Amino acid sequence: MKILVSNDDGIFSPGLIALAEVASQFGEVVIFAPDFEQSAMGHAITIKRPLTYHRVKFLKEFESYRVNGTPADCVAMGLYHLGEVDLVLSGINVGSNLGSDIWHSGTVAAAKQGVILGVQSIAFSQAINGEEPNYEKQKPYVAEVIKMLTNGNQPRLVNVNLPEEPVGMCWTHQSVRHYNGKVVEGHDPNGRKHYWFAATPLTNPDEHSDRWAIDHDYVSLTPLRLSLTDDEWLAKLI
Repeated sequence: MKILVSNDDGIFSPGLIALAEVASQFGEVVIFAPDFEQSAMGHAITIKRPLTYHRVKFLKEFESYRVNGTPADCVAMGLYHLGEVDLVLSGINVGSNLGSDIWHSGTVAAAKQGVILGVQSIAFSQAINGEEPNYEKQKPYVAEVIKMLTNGNQPRLVNVNLPEEPVGMCWTHQSVRHYNGKVVEGHDPNGRKHYWFAATPLTNPDEHSDRWAIDHDYVSLTPLRLSLTDDEWLAKLI
């Protein structure tokens, strides 16, 4: 099996290497990742300038390339370069991608790009506590997820979130919660104003949602689809 591994945290992310190490148990791994961090880029693609990618030598265990583009660009370039791939893996993201985070996640976008281009894809993210992430407790679950989702008829696109202390795995739905989005004003060291966008959850996660699973130390697996059509409303309107 040929596996393309990408992310949005950049070619130097330890989560990328951890995912590639686990993936190598299942086949040949090739890495295409951004040459710098591209968090919260969503599914942006580059159309106003040319893209380039270059081989990197410091990841001696894997054939690896850095791309001067977005996570979605990286997957497109990787599939172009390789010609044929059996599986796209994205992550392991430094921080979870739960609920409405999926809309702007570069990690999930890389996996979506794989599916758009015809390849089964899985996105991996890990909850963090402010310390340097360690993946040893998560690696067995990552391996179990890959093994399960590449065996037989399985969802083509799955968003996986890993807690700090996993106790098991469960299928979940996307948590859709209201957020109190606000702009927070501050000042830089030179006294100039700057602004941060902040969001605070307003409701508790519903049972068996992705946020609920992480709160209960379960690895969350959420099957996703590419269509944004509201089928319930469409049925009423036609």
